[in-house]
Amino acid sequence: MKNSVVSIDPEIMGGTPCFRGTRVPIQFLLDYLEESDTIEAFVDDYPTVSREQVVAYLNEGRDVLVEGAA
Repeated sequence: MKNSVVSIDPEIMGGTPCFRGTRVPIQFLLDYLEESDTIEAFVDDYPTVSREQVVAYLNEGRDVLVEGAA
């Protein structure tokens, strides 16, 4: 996705998918959500990631799933 909030760069965290402009892996968000933590708790702990980035990431995932089901 051209305007994705996800960045994959071999020079940043060894190519681990991260929130664009940060060194925060996407997996950290997924771990928080899996543990029933809130988006607010995540952005409090990782202030370089905005709530808007988290919501945009979740919307991107939703869009991919909906398009795949069509």
